[in-house]
Amino acid sequence: MTERQLTEQECQIARYRHLEREVTDPLAACLLHGIVEDLEAELRRARPDWHGPRD
Repeated sequence: MTERQLTEQECQIARYRHLEREVTDPLAACLLHGIVEDLEAELRRARPDWHGPRD
């Protein structure tokens, strides 16, 4: 992945995390959580020094 793609991946993770916090349907929250976990795992493989969101 290029640096730009990695940055876009981080932004996508942040958007899905925000949706996960805002959603009221438990199934939707669970699905969003799974998406976030998959995206973070992919990002960790591409950038081993990445340790999570910078909140």
